Amino acid sequence: MNKRQLLQSFLAASALSFGLTPAFAQTSTPIKFQLDWRFEGPAALFLHPAAKGYFKAAGLDVTIDAGNGSGGTVTRVASGAYDMGFADLAALMEFHANNPDSPNKPVAVMMVYNNTPASVMTLKKSGITKPADLTGKKLGAPVFDAGRRAFPIFAKANNIGTVNWTAMDPTLRETMLMRGDIDAITGFTFTSLLNLEARGAKTADVVILPYPDYGVKLYGNVIIASPKLIKEHPEAVKKFLSAFAKGAKEVIANPAVAIESVKARDGIIDSKLETRRLQLAIDTVINSADARAEGFGAVNAGRMSLMASQVSDAFNTKTRVSPDAVWTAALLPPAAELNILKK
Repeated sequence: MNKRQLLQSFLAASALSFGLTPAFAQTSTPIKFQLDWRFEGPAALFLHPAAKGYFKAAGLDVTIDAGNGSGGTVTRVASGAYDMGFADLAALMEFHANNPDSPNKPVAVMMVYNNTPASVMTLKKSGITKPADLTGKKLGAPVFDAGRRAFPIFAKANNIGTVNWTAMDPTLRETMLMRGDIDAITGFTFTSLLNLEARGAKTADVVILPYPDYGVKLYGNVIIASPKLIKEHPEAVKKFLSAFAKGAKEVIANPAVAIESVKARDGIIDSKLETRRLQLAIDTVINSADARAEGFGAVNAGRMSLMASQVSDAFNTKTRVSPDAVWTAALLPPAAELNILKK
């Protein structure tokens, strides 16, 4: 071995010692992540930390795709097509209870929407001002809509009698309400309110009956992970949640800046509209009074158990929902990293 070769060998060995150049030290854990919906305002919670490089800095190679509903996200994570996702906790509970023998049931690892965004919305001209007024009325929503699925819980809490349901594609929900084809709709407040305004409704003319304000303390969307990922790469899940929390703190502090990460993924969005949608989500379900009381990312055991029971009954599941099977707090970041909500 000549001097040049000897020097090269020495440098390579030194690099290995300090972890500078070997391929295995530079590889990052790949994570395929699916949202619950399209690239709209709330997607900034995930797209912003990705754009800032927080996932990459944590040694993760994260790809984020749009979704078409929480049920689909849960199913795709269960199938192995995705490693993690963002989905409604009720949809996750339903999957667990209806697929008790599934070998890869996703697990919720962080609470994001501490309150369900679901509400009943109508127009003042309908004469509906309170939940009891919905008895006998014609309601509309896609069959998979979270608010529609959970409506029996809302109805029981408010003594609502029989209602008549009309199903439609999500793009037609607000249009049919505006046309008078239906009396009221269910949907996420920060989605349907803005959609109604886009179709000519004035904010003052929209009546909103949020589920959390009328006795329904359901949790909303959570970050879910496959048990395979949790078992094989628990540290990767922990790092993902830490990077997410860091980004979410910035999103909450400055939604207008964070929305640019969504614009980068879908150039045709209206940045002003989506900033407002994101702010509505932050104010109503992320930085809510319940979230501040329980702590961002965490859940209350009693409330979780009640929701499991309510979902089992309302969704008429094959087996009862087990709260311990659908949720784990074991991978959450330290409390200091979760202290992101503004007082």
